[in-house]
Amino acid sequence: MSGSDELDEAIALANSGRARPTPPPAPRLKRIRRIRWDDWENLDEDEFDPGPGEDEEGEGEQPAWAGQGARSGTAPGQGPARGGHPGDTRHGDQDTGGRSGEARPGGAPSPGAPSYDAHPADSRADAGTDTGGTARRTASRESASREARHTAPRQHGDRSRVSAATWSEAVATAAGAADALPSATVPLDRALGHTLAAAVTALTDLPPFDTSAMDGWAVCGPGPWVPARTADGAERPGLLAGDRSEPPQLADGEAIRIATGARVPPGTSAVLRWEAAERIGGARLRSPSPPQAGADIRPRGQECREGDALLPPGRIVTPPVLGLAAAAGYDELEIVPRPRAEVLVLGDELLHSGLPRDGRIRDALGPMVGPWLTALGAEVVATRLLGDDAEALHEAVSGTTADLIVTTGGTARGPVDHLQPTLRRMDARLLVRGVRVRPGHPMLLAALRPQQGRRRGSHLVGLPGNPLAALSGLVTLAAPLLRALAGRAEPELRKATLGAEVSGHPRDTRLVPVRHEGSGIRARIRPLRYAGPSMLRGVASCDALAVVPPGGAAPGEDVPLVELPW
Repeated sequence: MSGSDELDEAIALANSGRARPTPPPAPRLKRIRRIRWDDWENLDEDEFDPGPGEDEEGEGEQPAWAGQGARSGTAPGQGPARGGHPGDTRHGDQDTGGRSGEARPGGAPSPGAPSYDAHPADSRADAGTDTGGTARRTASRESASREARHTAPRQHGDRSRVSAATWSEAVATAAGAADALPSATVPLDRALGHTLAAAVTALTDLPPFDTSAMDGWAVCGPGPWVPARTADGAERPGLLAGDRSEPPQLADGEAIRIATGARVPPGTSAVLRWEAAERIGGARLRSPSPPQAGADIRPRGQECREGDALLPPGRIVTPPVLGLAAAAGYDELEIVPRPRAEVLVLGDELLHSGLPRDGRIRDALGPMVGPWLTALGAEVVATRLLGDDAEALHEAVSGTTADLIVTTGGTARGPVDHLQPTLRRMDARLLVRGVRVRPGHPMLLAALRPQQGRRRGSHLVGLPGNPLAALSGLVTLAAPLLRALAGRAEPELRKATLGAEVSGHPRDTRLVPVRHEGSGIRARIRPLRYAGPSMLRGVASCDALAVVPPGGAAPGEDVPLVELPW
């Protein structure tokens, strides 16, 4: 178990109230030099340059080569651990291989920018309607720049040091990493769940004419009234919703039966409800409480006038949105399609049915990640089980037609961790490489160049293999990226008050499953016990994830909440 895994497990155990045996002393790492991602294969393991805030026992940020002997907290030369859950640092929440940006001349980290600015064919400017996402992405990038707290790079010859992104920086980078997908016009019955690409304005007045709000009598004047009659003296038939003939003009003292939704006749001063009307001698009508002028009449344009703005772009199309659009005269809507996502499950140690056996464990992420992405607004086209096959991974990533690829496990640098070599082979651009968040530190975000003649490139989110660590990666990187692709604004995180103390990581943000308790001024959130990187009991029964700052938070303190997408 790596030093970071031990710390995370200790925090989880502290919150659970259970005692933990004293671990054996951690071995000391040899000092080896810090290397960049693109030359890790030339590593000289005799040098080690500890990063900012990192002690020599691997508790802090490990170098980019971590995973080649040192990723599991062992000294170089010791074999890396295999597996997918506790004790499996390849699929775990180990402190490995995570840095934001790319190494550049002078050691400056790459900001969270859209992919491939040098490739105009990948631009959204000529690919559809701008849904207002440009301003949002510009604000996200400015925010990321303002919030940047990267430690100045430490030089070792021509080697540059790049620190992992903070949690807020990673979210801002993912939110600004992509433009919205090209817009499309679809019939109303196919628009549900998509995002409006253009504002919805009223094509007519609502209601389009004066209508009755109740069943009763359309009356003219203060009363009493006599039923309106035809030229031959017969009482006029009542008015129904949907009547195509023009309603008759009412004279003072006349009344005519009317149904809810029917057009109100000219000259009507009010609608007298059916139960409030009394007959006098069978020929006249009166009411003990005459209606006020305009009572129970919905006047034309009461809800909106033609040309009024009803909904802005960026709004999710819900059933009420469909109803409003239909009432306003729309047969089609201009929308941003749901981003297409593909899930690649990595790891030969995973079983996909039955009980764990023979040193292998059940895959918990394959059944979970796809539905989670669907809840975030993606159209999941496939979940593929690849094992630890470098060529299969390269073929799957390079041949995808999805807008987003999500991989589970393999984000480190062990002998069977093929994700980063595959990204190098494809000349991908790393936007986020490691995030200072627990669990989920070794997550990554990459922009892929356009493949197979496509105008746009795809993005890849690499999740750690431990379940709760992977969910941390989903809410940190996948959720804001999907919102950007779908043309949706990044929501403000609301805050809630803690009802119990939450232990914190010394330097990193923690995402902790919590439940709501009480209401009103007594409303609190309470952390759940099972919050270790490999645990699912907490997140399976939680209401949200609390964003706990480094050092922890005390009872009564307000912390931001990441709401779950259901």
